[in-house]
Amino acid sequence: MNHVELREGSRVALLVPGSAAYVDLVMSLLAAGMFPIPLDPRLTSYERERILAPLRPDLVVETEDLLASMVEHTPERYRRGVPRGRPIHCTSGTTGTPKGVFSGLLDPEQAAALVAEERELWGFTDTDVNLVLSPLHHSAPLRFATGTILAGGRIVVPGPFDPATVTDAIERERPTSMFCVPTHLQRLFAHWDAVGVPDLSSFRLVAHAGAPCPVDVKRRLIAEFPAGSTWEFYGSTEGQFTACRSEEWLERPGTVGRARPGRALELDEDGTIWCSVPEHARFSYLGDPEKTAAAWRDAADGRQAFTVGDLGRLDDEGYLHLDGRREDLIISGGVNVYPLEVEQALLEHPGVEDVAVHGVPDEQWGQRVCAAVVGSATEEELVAHARERLAPPKRPKTWTFLDELPRTLTGKVRRDLLVEVREPGSASP
Repeated sequence: MNHVELREGSRVALLVPGSAAYVDLVMSLLAAGMFPIPLDPRLTSYERERILAPLRPDLVVETEDLLASMVEHTPERYRRGVPRGRPIHCTSGTTGTPKGVFSGLLDPEQAAALVAEERELWGFTDTDVNLVLSPLHHSAPLRFATGTILAGGRIVVPGPFDPATVTDAIERERPTSMFCVPTHLQRLFAHWDAVGVPDLSSFRLVAHAGAPCPVDVKRRLIAEFPAGSTWEFYGSTEGQFTACRSEEWLERPGTVGRARPGRALELDEDGTIWCSVPEHARFSYLGDPEKTAAAWRDAADGRQAFTVGDLGRLDDEGYLHLDGRREDLIISGGVNVYPLEVEQALLEHPGVEDVAVHGVPDEQWGQRVCAAVVGSATEEELVAHARERLAPPKRPKTWTFLDELPRTLTGKVRRDLLVEVREPGSASP
C-alpha cells in the first residue's frame, strides 16, 4: 500500500461507489491484514461522523481517484490473496446508531477456513460470473463478489440498480450467479412483463435474502430461473445462520432453511435464535464490550453461539421459521404480536404490494398495532382481510398508506422512520 500511515491492523473507511476496483481494494486490504470499512457514500456529514467516531479509521477514502491510486500501488503479493479477516461492516441502523462488526485478524488456518466455507456452500469456481445488483458496501453482495474472484471467476458491476441495465447485462455477460433482495426481483419481473424475459439459462445460483419475500414473487423466481438454482439464506451483518434451496421451501413454505454447514441452531424458551459458529466466524462490536458480551454465550455443542435478537421456531427436522425480531415485537394488551406474521398475512391480499407492521405507544393497551401499506387496497378491504386471517390482537388498528416504504439498500424496513399520520380509532387490540 502506498500510504505510510497504513500497517497491519489499520482501518480504512470506504465512502465511494461500488466497482470492480472497489472489490480489488477490499480484497487487497484484507490480504494485507488491514480492515476496510465499507459505507454508503451518500451518508451525510453528520451520519459519517456518528458512525466513524467509534471505529477510528486510519484513512477515509472519499474519491475514486484515491481508490484507483491505492489499487494501482498494491503490492503484487496482496492481490487476490487470502483475506486475513472480514470487512468491518456496520449493522443496518434500523434502530439506533450502527455498530461496527469486527472479526479481528485470523490465523492462517482460520483464514483458509473462512474462504473454504463460502466456496463449499455456494460452489464458486473459476468459470463463475457474478452479477452484482446490490451496493457493494453491504456484506452479502461483497461476500459473493469476493468469493467469486477468490475462486478465479469474475464480477460484473452494472452500477446503481436499474431493471433495464440489469437485463442488458444478463443478455451480454451471461452471468452464473447473483445475490438480490426481493425488491430487485419485483422490479425485474415488472420490467420483464413489459419487455419479455431474457435467457436465464446461464444462472446456476440466484440467492436472495435481506427481507421477507412475497409468496408470489418466490414462486415466480422458482419458475423463471433454472431448476435447482434458487436459494434463500437467513443471516445478518454479524453472521450467517441458514441456507435453503427453493425446493426445500416448496416442501415447507415459509422456512428459511436449516443451519448452514459448520453451524448449529438452538432456541430459548421465548424463541430467541442462537447460532453456534466456528472460530473464524466470531466477532465483536467495536467500542461496545457490553453489547458484545450480550450477543454471545456458551452453546450446547461446546462452541460459542451468538444472537441478534431474532425470534423463530424449529421444526422436527431442524428447519427454521422466523417470527421476527425481538426489537420489533409489539406487546398489545399483554399479547405478543410479531410484525412478520401480520405482514405475511396482509401480503396475501392482491392489493398489497408492500407492507410494514409496527407498534406505537398506547395509553390503554401499552402498544397499538399499526400497518404502513403500499398498494391499491383500501382500508375497508384490509380490515376485512385481517379479520379473516388474524386474531383480534394481531389486527392493525391504524392504517397508513404510502407510495413506498422507507428501506435500507439491502431491503430492511426503517421502522424508526415509520410515522403515524392519523389519529387512532377506538378499536381494542
